[in-house]
Amino acid sequence: MATIPWLVDVLRAAGVQVVVEGDWLNRMRPGSFDPIGVLWHHTAATSSASNPHPALNICINGRSDLAGPLCQALVDYNGVFHVISAGRCNHAGASGGSGPIPAGDGNTLMIGWEIDYNGVNQEMTAAQYNASIAATAAVLTRLGRNSSYARGHRETSTSGKIDPSFIDLNVMRADVAAKMSGGNPPAWSSIVDNTTAGRFTASANWGVSTYSAQRYGADYRYAEPVAASDAAWYKFNVPATANYRVDAWWPATSGYNGAAPYIVATTTGNRTVVVDQRATGGQWRSLGTFTLPAGDANRVAVSRWSNATGLIVADAVRLTRV
Repeated sequence: MATIPWLVDVLRAAGVQVVVEGDWLNRMRPGSFDPIGVLWHHTAATSSASNPHPALNICINGRSDLAGPLCQALVDYNGVFHVISAGRCNHAGASGGSGPIPAGDGNTLMIGWEIDYNGVNQEMTAAQYNASIAATAAVLTRLGRNSSYARGHRETSTSGKIDPSFIDLNVMRADVAAKMSGGNPPAWSSIVDNTTAGRFTASANWGVSTYSAQRYGADYRYAEPVAASDAAWYKFNVPATANYRVDAWWPATSGYNGAAPYIVATTTGNRTVVVDQRATGGQWRSLGTFTLPAGDANRVAVSRWSNATGLIVADAVRLTRV
């Protein structure tokens, strides 16, 4: 059975912070391992600055229903790679095929990063994202593969896996490609949904709905238009003062608002962008590119102040550094 004893050296050469977890060179599952790509996961555990790697023990030792190790490396809240195994791990299950990755035994085909966040009301941190990009680019270069050989578990799974959540996998692959070509540093990107804990605030006037299948995530918020702002706010921890593309996601129906105002808090004051939420729903729609200040604060809002009829919807917002 093949192994990847070069993993730690390749990660460190790429500038990734590495912690080696015990006898990683000999910790592995029986069976074949001849990887051609990298598979991204989230652990479904809630990490934090004070508890940066809550799923580490499970990833090393497994669960009652699945023997460990469960990945080659865990990426903690701070972007540190905890290297667990140089061999086959129980992380991928059966692959249904995605991009250049064929159908077959995913544990043979893929090296797995378990990114430690819950994926329900918590997204990947910027540190996790940037470290995962750097590590993936370095490993794919070592394997002689391009960025298309990086996939998310939800793309290959035959059993309905959703990981990694709150990430546009095409954007993530593009950032890997840029890193591999020696281009610009990976673009920072972050998504806040209306269910993201501590990141979305709205008054009791905003109801909760699952009516439209075009929604992002489990549900979305809605409110009647009024001659007052009563805004629903999305909070982002912007890493640096720079230009960011602002994208919004809303479910569209004919009964929603034709002039819903989005407010973007820029370095030069609030900017308002009006969108028609009766159309082009169920996808990311660009509101434009704006200069945003660094720091953790409310950055984008959906206001109720519209002269148009129809419900105003607040679902998800994405920032991407450009």
